Amino acid sequence: MKTDLGAILDASGAILRGHFVLTSGRHSDTYFEKFRVLEQPEVLVALCHEIAENFKGQGVEFVAGPTTGGIIIAFEVARQMGLQSVYIESENGEKTLRRGKTLSEGAKVLIVDDVLTTGRSLFESRDAILKAGGNPVGYGVLINRAQGELDLPKLFSAYTVEATSYAPDEVPNWLAEIPTSKPGTRK
Repeated sequence: MKTDLGAILDASGAILRGHFVLTSGRHSDTYFEKFRVLEQPEVLVALCHEIAENFKGQGVEFVAGPTTGGIIIAFEVARQMGLQSVYIESENGEKTLRRGKTLSEGAKVLIVDDVLTTGRSLFESRDAILKAGGNPVGYGVLINRAQGELDLPKLFSAYTVEATSYAPDEVPNWLAEIPTSKPGTRK
């Protein structure tokens, strides 16, 4: 029986409605509060299971995720796949592997993250893995709310939702009338 991930996300309180300024700077009436997922192991395990199952048997050697939420997801996907996780952190404004972590040249790395909107975090993570000598072989996200295609080969989303976002100068009047909230972790 297939798990109803939408119902799980809704019941967890992860889907919020209002007027949000997203981490990307875009505006939306829908926000996904990843911490409502990350604080509930049974919800996180179910979503990570979808990612792990999708990439099983594809030669992945490491699972990498960026701080903050991505490292928890990387840990759980790696645990389910029986692999080692790699954490991507910021140093001097650039995503990188820190704390003495290295990869063997060409190591096959699955990059995971929480919510996909513009792909910025995944692109920065890809650059960090390439710089460390790794080979990104796929991308997995818990929730995909991106509008349009992104240059991320082998992208898999545990849950995809249509959630329109608007550039700051394109916010419709009905949304502009709602007071804004700016959740998220990137400054």
